[in-house]
Amino acid sequence: MASWFLSECGLRPLPIIRFYSKPRPSIPSNTNNNGLKVRTLPGSSPFKVSTWCRRRSFVGSLNVSAPLEVVETINGVEEEEDNGGFDPAAPPPFNLADIRAAIPKHCWVKDPWRSMSYVLRDVVVVFGLAAVAAYFNNWLVWPLYWVAQGTMFWALFVLGHDCGHGSFSNNTALNSVAGHLLHSSILVPYHGWRISHRTHHQNHGHVDNDESWHPLSEKIYKSLDNATRLLRFTLPFPMLAYPIYLWSRSPGKSGSHFDPGSDLFGPNERTDIITSTACWAAMVGLLVYLSSAMGPIQLLKLYGIPYWIFVMWLDLVTYLHHHGHDEKLPWYRGKEWSYLRGGLTTLDRDYGWLNNIHHDIGTHVIHHLFPQIPHYHLIEAVSISPSPFPTSIMFPHTGKKCYMNLNCRPKQLSRCLGNTIGSHRNLGLSRFICSGSSYEA
Repeated sequence: MASWFLSECGLRPLPIIRFYSKPRPSIPSNTNNNGLKVRTLPGSSPFKVSTWCRRRSFVGSLNVSAPLEVVETINGVEEEEDNGGFDPAAPPPFNLADIRAAIPKHCWVKDPWRSMSYVLRDVVVVFGLAAVAAYFNNWLVWPLYWVAQGTMFWALFVLGHDCGHGSFSNNTALNSVAGHLLHSSILVPYHGWRISHRTHHQNHGHVDNDESWHPLSEKIYKSLDNATRLLRFTLPFPMLAYPIYLWSRSPGKSGSHFDPGSDLFGPNERTDIITSTACWAAMVGLLVYLSSAMGPIQLLKLYGIPYWIFVMWLDLVTYLHHHGHDEKLPWYRGKEWSYLRGGLTTLDRDYGWLNNIHHDIGTHVIHHLFPQIPHYHLIEAVSISPSPFPTSIMFPHTGKKCYMNLNCRPKQLSRCLGNTIGSHRNLGLSRFICSGSSYEA
């Protein structure tokens, strides 16, 4: 129940999707054009798995393919072929260049003034919320403040995240200064996290090389003590894990985001890590001073609790974009993995009125493929019209008909098919472990 709640949370893929019966003439396609029409997003009640959440899609029509030439039966449920002729085992009939060519050119333009305006907006809101909470200073206001301020800390993090990707501006120095100010203020080492996050983007969906939320090998899983297993796989502890990850990374990986000698970083990045660690330490020093000036309880109310709300936001959103209760999201390895196929295993999520507050981070698939696109162009970038992609690669999966036939629950067997690891990416199943040619809990 907990993993279902986390993986869905009543959140639906972004409702900006159009389907067209014909691709652009310039892009070859073997599609079977069935004349799909514009679809509207059906309503759904909170915490109900919506129809759209049962479809794994990019721009409404791209699905991650399953391993080649494999038909597997689990719990008596057999893979079915799509009546429309789409082979879910086939790689996507397009490449990264096709997607790039379909995105309007102005979506790639970075406006530093516009980026800074979002920083100014968020900083003003952060200080305004703190001033209001301190002025009223009563227990009816504080809980509301904690949730609101923690959400704004998360918004600051997303802007710093954009600095790290270079989508904030074309000026490297501006990106670095803004990124350090934004991330250090919420106790994140800018360069350390920027580099590890770059590794995540470059290796997403690769069972061995992805940086976080990856399955563990059998050897590593069995080597974990009971406390570590509890903290990693039992709610709510994984939603508070980010500070631990910064210090020691994920189980099975060594190093720290604060250590310039960590294997996360190259020799030429040593100075960057030292700089970011120094900025982080300066923020810690400022918090110590504020604690002595206003008292630790007041600092806890103004900063400490919102910080943990921010951590929960970060872990929750990251989890939702890379896992799904009913979306069958594979892990790849070896020759089956590619940057495109790995990027297509992410999920878009619709956070409603919060989308603008946290800078459209829910538009995640196109961001994973092209992190250079500024956040204020992401929505338009995925509203490609006309669609350059063949409609036949749209393969809705419900019940027995899905492109990854793994309708299993935690502690049930999930198999490694060829070089594609077929496992749900939910909290219980993220611990699937590799033993020879299979993944099993």
